[in-house]
Amino acid sequence: MVSTYFSYNYIAHHLKQSLTRVEQQPDVARESAYYKANIGKVRTVDDLMKDYRLYHYAMKAYGLEDMAYAKAFMKKVLESDLSDPKSFVNKLVDKRYREFAAAFSFNGSATPVAQSGDQTDEMIGLYTTTKKSQVDALAADSNYYSAEIGKISSADQLLNNDRLRNYVYSAYGIDQSKWPGDTISQVLRSDPSDPNSYVNTTFASQLTGLNAQLAQAKSDASAADLKITGYKAQLSQPGADVTQSNIQILVEKSHLESYTKSISSLSDQIATIGGFVDLAGAFEFSPDGSLPSGVSAQTAANVAITKKRFDDSKAAVYSAASPIYEALAIKQFRTDLSKINSVQAFVSTPGVYDFALGAVGLDPGMVSKATIKAVLESDVNDPKSYVYTLKDNRYVELARAFNFDAKGNLTTPLVAQDSAQVLQIAREYVVAALKQASPQQEKAIRALATKDATAYQEAIAGIDSVSELLANRPMVDFILLAKGLDPKKVSTEFLKKIFSSDLNNPKSFANTQSDPRFAEIVASFNFDSKGNVARLPMMGPQKRDQFRDTQANYLQQSLEQQQGETNPGVRLALYFQRKAGEITSAYDILADKALSEVFRTTFDLPDSMASMQIDQQAKVVDKFMKIKDLSDPAKVEKLLSRFSAMYDVRNGESIGQGQSPLLNLFQGSSSGISGISESTFLAIAKLRAH
Repeated sequence: MVSTYFSYNYIAHHLKQSLTRVEQQPDVARESAYYKANIGKVRTVDDLMKDYRLYHYAMKAYGLEDMAYAKAFMKKVLESDLSDPKSFVNKLVDKRYREFAAAFSFNGSATPVAQSGDQTDEMIGLYTTTKKSQVDALAADSNYYSAEIGKISSADQLLNNDRLRNYVYSAYGIDQSKWPGDTISQVLRSDPSDPNSYVNTTFASQLTGLNAQLAQAKSDASAADLKITGYKAQLSQPGADVTQSNIQILVEKSHLESYTKSISSLSDQIATIGGFVDLAGAFEFSPDGSLPSGVSAQTAANVAITKKRFDDSKAAVYSAASPIYEALAIKQFRTDLSKINSVQAFVSTPGVYDFALGAVGLDPGMVSKATIKAVLESDVNDPKSYVYTLKDNRYVELARAFNFDAKGNLTTPLVAQDSAQVLQIAREYVVAALKQASPQQEKAIRALATKDATAYQEAIAGIDSVSELLANRPMVDFILLAKGLDPKKVSTEFLKKIFSSDLNNPKSFANTQSDPRFAEIVASFNFDSKGNVARLPMMGPQKRDQFRDTQANYLQQSLEQQQGETNPGVRLALYFQRKAGEITSAYDILADKALSEVFRTTFDLPDSMASMQIDQQAKVVDKFMKIKDLSDPAKVEKLLSRFSAMYDVRNGESIGQGQSPLLNLFQGSSSGISGISESTFLAIAKLRAH
């Protein structure tokens, strides 16, 4: 048969073609098609295990065929929480079980929630920032007022300056929607000490009548309240006419409601007139609206009074930004957020509703709840959805901060990468960094790599599109390094083509690359065809990347098994090549029988080495092999070329062809190793030359 050396090297250099041939084999194609057609029907672990073909396909994909019988054990694996270091699967030494559990989302996957932890943290940070910016804006308005009021020369000039006018209106409680500018202009020109001035004849003259009406309304309200109390008392008396008493109570309650409204309306009118009188007295304008020569629009004392009134009018803003109030609001928000299970619950819960709107800069008292419901039910990925018709980014920000579907129900968070993928990338990055560290550097490198991984986990939460991701080159480099790729050799333009590829099309740019890791990177993100973050549909218990990995693993396992049927050495080499990137220490090799055999064979070490103490074995591995070299495909290929040649030597395999005449000259017909093939001698010669 063909030697291990040549068989392995041929497959290694034509891996994509070899996998394609396996993929096209009738039995493999049939099982893969069945898996693709039926995995979407699976909802539970039991569903998967009840379907023999699906279950065995998945088990084979992760090299666990020999454990297919142990369904109770495998069920515990699939139901484990990967994020919990104490979960069943994380306590198992064999990494294959964790890989298998990670291929499905039966447990620990994204669940519908009003906000993810990142969204909540971001909203709280936004709330704090918004409240501070609002206070800063008020301070800026006051500074502007102080700087500009001295330059005003007429009442109309004051009213034509939007910023000054808004400041004055707020200070004196004037509602711009109710009072035309001409009215306020005449008030500014009035002298409150002149009984014939506009402010007195038009407004202050009403105060006597309004105060009398207010007093009467208060008296009527008090009387109605007493009557209600009396009628209620009658209800408990023997022989009381309950029906008549209840009718009288309803009548008096109606009266009380009317009186209460009158009190509120009259109080507002009186306060407005008081504000007009104060406004007139706060400025020095003449009846024609001008200022006497050398006279400022306001005295220093009145400027101070106006600024104080302005601050008083904004008391709610200052209060909301205070550390104590802010801490209470945040605590209430976190508490009430757990109760939110729909848009209706959102708009009905002040602790969440007011906080969320305040965080994005919206006034809860100025926006209808119907509008907010429509905003939260909008699809932020659809430029034609309702939220974009408002032409206000604050509403878009609010819609992105929560997870509701078109019916107002909870859905999963909209993120560039699911938490499991983010965690996986972070772990792979730390592993890749540690491979390059010497024992002395390991602690420092681990700390630095962990810090970088944490930064990635925080930053990825803010990515909303492919363009944002690729614009952040440090983040891109992090991903490439985690996947064992050299960032210097991967351009942004290349990545743009990769991310714009249709992963469902086998002829797309990403799928036709010789290195499958680029397609794996794309599959790990939740970007739609337009490059925006989207909620991509799942195939039953698997996300897009999980399904792709399972099918790719099945092909790889099929290739390795088929090669192993004719030459176990080729299977060992292919297995080592596949696992090399995951090896972080000598112990990873020693914990795997197949990897250990490759190591011992490569360096012609006796099998009895396995009986040594594990730490002594690890020292032997480190002596012969640099673990960091296993991140370099070229060095792995060289190592496995040596293995395949040594495997042939150890197992005395031959290709069944005549030996080279040149080798016969050196070895002779009675050399004792005439069974070794020409290709093996050639391989050994190459190894010695190196």
